[in-house]
Amino acid sequence: MADQTDKHPRNAPGSFYNDLSCIDCDLCREIAPRIFLRDDEGGKSYVGRQPETPEDLLQAREAMESCPTETIGCDG
Repeated sequence: MADQTDKHPRNAPGSFYNDLSCIDCDLCREIAPRIFLRDDEGGKSYVGRQPETPEDLLQAREAMESCPTETIGCDG
C-alpha cells in the first residue's frame, strides 16, 4: 500500500500519487504514459498529471493495481 506520508515531491496535486518506494520498473509509464513520468534525477516515477478523462482514470487505476511495489496510491 502506498505511503501517504512519503509522497514523491513532484506529484501533480490531486488524488493519485506515487510514494518514494518506486523501483523504476517502468510499468506504470507503459500502462499510463500520459499520467506517470520519470524523475531522471531520482530514478523514480511520479504522477505528472492527474487523470482527466475516463480513459486516463482507467489507465491510472490499472497502473495502481499492477504496481509490483504498491507505490501508487489514490486518495479518492
